[in-house]
Amino acid sequence: MAQLIVRNLAPRLVAQLKRRAAANGRSAEEEHRRILELVLAPPPRVSLKDLLLAIPTGEDEGDFDRPLDWGRKVSL
Repeated sequence: MAQLIVRNLAPRLVAQLKRRAAANGRSAEEEHRRILELVLAPPPRVSLKDLLLAIPTGEDEGDFDRPLDWGRKVSL
């Protein structure tokens, strides 16, 4: 596992990191790791199938209702 050393941090940032870590019940090092993962890790990929299954069916909604008026009559 790689190590990362961050130098020249403002004391207020270190204090904020420690407060955030304490609020989450973690060490400052673990909190630092989580923040980096949150910001830098790519979001999980979602399959097309899952995206399509997440689309509302429209059964209970009026989004897909068609108007009863089919327009004007045309004589040919």
